[in-house]
Amino acid sequence: MDSFLFLIAAAYLALINLTGFAMMGIDKKRAVRGAWRISEASLFGTALLGGALGCTLGMHLFRHKTRHWYFRYGMPAIFTVQVLLLGWLLLQFCA
Repeated sequence: MDSFLFLIAAAYLALINLTGFAMMGIDKKRAVRGAWRISEASLFGTALLGGALGCTLGMHLFRHKTRHWYFRYGMPAIFTVQVLLLGWLLLQFCA
């Protein structure tokens, strides 16, 4: 049962990070074209739901939102908290 939960959690994290990465790319493309944009709240919401790594990688790869201090420092900070939380959870449940 534990391996099934691990698989579900890993699949969720992969999907939410791919979503965050794609959202950054899509929003950058829309910004260049002057089209309707993805809200900053949606980008941060995706990061808070576990997609901070994907959002951060997308931000740097697409050079999108890197001038905004709250993205430049906020996304990596969210990711750091998520890694620490994951480490704590692993110590609690796998030890």
